[in-house]
Amino acid sequence: MNVMHHNTMAIPVKERNMALTHLFFQMLKIGAVSWGGFMALISVVQKHFVEREKVIEDDVVLDGIALASMLPGPMAFNVVTFIGYRLRGLKGAFLAMAGILLPSFVLMIVLSWGYFTYGHIPAVSSFFKGVYPAIAAIILAVAINMSRKNIGDVYQGLIAITAFVLLIWVKGVFITLMVIIGGGLLGMVIYRKKMSGSPAVILEKREPGRNTWAVLGGIVVTVALLVMFLPLLCPMSLHQECHLQQKISMVFSGLSLSLFGGGYVVIPVLENVFVHHLGWLTIKEFADGIALGQVTPGPIFISATFIGYKVAGFWGAVNATLFIFLPPALLMILFSHFLEKVKHSPYLRAAFKGLRPAVIGMIFSAVVTIARGADPGWISGVLFLLILFVVLYYKINVVYVIPLAGLAGLFLFG
Repeated sequence: MNVMHHNTMAIPVKERNMALTHLFFQMLKIGAVSWGGFMALISVVQKHFVEREKVIEDDVVLDGIALASMLPGPMAFNVVTFIGYRLRGLKGAFLAMAGILLPSFVLMIVLSWGYFTYGHIPAVSSFFKGVYPAIAAIILAVAINMSRKNIGDVYQGLIAITAFVLLIWVKGVFITLMVIIGGGLLGMVIYRKKMSGSPAVILEKREPGRNTWAVLGGIVVTVALLVMFLPLLCPMSLHQECHLQQKISMVFSGLSLSLFGGGYVVIPVLENVFVHHLGWLTIKEFADGIALGQVTPGPIFISATFIGYKVAGFWGAVNATLFIFLPPALLMILFSHFLEKVKHSPYLRAAFKGLRPAVIGMIFSAVVTIARGADPGWISGVLFLLILFVVLYYKINVVYVIPLAGLAGLFLFG
């Protein structure tokens, strides 16, 4: 596989050759089993596309995480969008988005219907007692493999350790953004002269289609006009319903572009908006909606589907889901394109020499976060070590490891 020099943020030649249908169905399969939140989903994506199919490099995943950390919206979903865009341009981005989101959306619709019809959440605690050690093991394996490839000196090691400590001990909405910016600044200070003396050698460059910006602009304008004039387009019998759908679109799109830091750190913001300000949910319903978001695989922001379903049924769920995920994804595509344009700059290459170990520290911290949710008994420890060994030393598809671990949890803890 021909790639550029490691420091040029290379695009492997095989990136061009992945069929769109294959990309969609692989993301669909991953989206159906990736429980555990942001880093769990990204770890499964990394294991599949980097280590199993070898169609992208670790650098691409790390760059996607760094960029997503600096932009609003659901971080895991934005990283998937970035990877889809890097693999197959605009079509790849949208198919990756659809594939990763569809399984959790369908499951959340079913769970929301069951919840509001029967008033209870399915008992899945034993299943997740097996899932959490597996997720922690997969994330740790990914962090170890990325460290071997991307931490090349003492300075990068110190950046990774500092990022890990800060993310474990300091809580707040903007701590992730601060770690990413700090890593980039340190990279520029430490590696700027070295990168200036080592210009990028570009062997191959993939440009998105010429109509990329026309398509993006058309989507944004069309959606904005549709939302703005929706009540005028509806028949009088549906006028009130259309006003409600318009409000759902505006609320969720506004939130999607103002929420930083991933799913868990924005939960208090969502509670304030939907419980205390709009009154769309009771506190119990909100807590149950967040819990159902963790029951489903994929991004935790899928709780928007539950909220939309409560407010306006099925179409409210579709509306809320689209507008919590689509606006930041379009922003991610925009910044991904500009990243490709300027990444040959020695200053940016130096910044990414600091950014990547900071992201690796972030991944190590996610292991601790996930492990805290696991059962503290010895069974969980044995399960964790067994899966870590298997994932590190055998090329087993982790898409199957997580549900099998859940089934083991049902047997061992049920």
